[in-house]
Amino acid sequence: MGKRRVPDLYRAPFPLYSVKIDPKTGLIIAAGGGGASKTGIKNAVQFLGLELVGSQHSATLLHSHDTGSCATMNIALGGDVIAAGQDGNCRIMRFRQQDPTGTKSAAPGDAGSGDQSSARRRGAKSKNGGGGGDIPQTKDKSVQISVDKVGEVQSDFSPQDPLQKCVRFSSDLKLLLTGGADGYVRAWEYPSLKEKLNFKAHKDEIEDIDISPDNKRIVTAGRDFECSVWSDDQLMLGLRWHEHMPHITEKMYRYQACRFAKVEDQKDALRLYTVQIPHKRERKPPPCYLTKWDGRSFLPLLTRPCGNEVISCLSVSDSGTFLGLGTVTGSVAIYIAFSLQKLYYVQESHGIVVTDLAFLPDAPKSKAVKGNNEVAMLSVAVDSRCQLHTVANRKWGLVELVKGQGAKSAGSQACSVLKISKYKPHDSKDLQTFPAATPLNQHLGRLYE
Repeated sequence: MGKRRVPDLYRAPFPLYSVKIDPKTGLIIAAGGGGASKTGIKNAVQFLGLELVGSQHSATLLHSHDTGSCATMNIALGGDVIAAGQDGNCRIMRFRQQDPTGTKSAAPGDAGSGDQSSARRRGAKSKNGGGGGDIPQTKDKSVQISVDKVGEVQSDFSPQDPLQKCVRFSSDLKLLLTGGADGYVRAWEYPSLKEKLNFKAHKDEIEDIDISPDNKRIVTAGRDFECSVWSDDQLMLGLRWHEHMPHITEKMYRYQACRFAKVEDQKDALRLYTVQIPHKRERKPPPCYLTKWDGRSFLPLLTRPCGNEVISCLSVSDSGTFLGLGTVTGSVAIYIAFSLQKLYYVQESHGIVVTDLAFLPDAPKSKAVKGNNEVAMLSVAVDSRCQLHTVANRKWGLVELVKGQGAKSAGSQACSVLKISKYKPHDSKDLQTFPAATPLNQHLGRLYE
């Protein structure tokens, strides 16, 4: 069988660090940049339209919002509001989409913001299969998107190289939370941006943060080997994932990511998922681990290894059925949340670190472009590429696997992993596109060392 790869959905002119999908409009929001160094690499938040034409997906660049000298390292989406981590600050922006008109699109009115509107299709291929790279296409009727800054707060006070590491909105959009390289959790009431919480959560950088759907519990994962559960600024408990694994010592692993998720068909159930990665790199790398917790009692329910590639990011589908993992070596995987079994895996799908993942939401706009797929997930990476990973609709097999029922043969078919062989980077220039000596690379060293 020949080697295969996931085609690029879109390629940006800068490294990509975060991606989200707006459930209401179906827009893909991707952000990144080259940082403050004068390398000529821009910093922007881009808005893409996702389409399904026949059986092929394509993405169209609808709008690019210039963020000046600051690269956006992480974003949270709350309705029509984007909270963007830029160095040690959290910038709040509101975007608006206007319906297409019968006349050729004009640039948005906020010309001073440095926004650019266009409708260029990236990565499209001709019907005869020829050509490669970017083939820009323009539309006479394009969607108009405007972006306005509505606020900004300082989210990290590190004396050197301040950096907001993570950001989340509460489910009711009344609270905005950030975690910084200084180890502090800070929370603001939204939309007033009145500070509500400001406390030292970890002795080292905060890698990830999440808040339960009822807003009662905050979970933080730090580089100090701790994953902590908080009630406001009061520590409730520290998680212990390896308590019944005597071969794992106290500081062999650290927490990399944490995410709350609901349980499909169980209204009152709640889960928390965490990723643990080796603290030190070894010649023969030990496995990373996924742990599923009861989201109310915080007792561990299941722990499984998830490969020897270091995990860089975690995402959970809206239904809580699937987990997405990205690695520092560019691989992408999808797991079944119930059993923590691998469903899909692409080795080195990207040429370098996968920085963020986003499942297509369970919303009408996204369902229309999901096609005949059980699940679809976006990945972005430092190689500037955005890819779409899909698993064909095989509901009968997945249901039997999740429920633990059905014939053995059916279960084995559902459990089969969709593996795509290792392949060489798409382009020999992938790892040479962006200069090595930039402040952004220093951030990457902190994020994924």
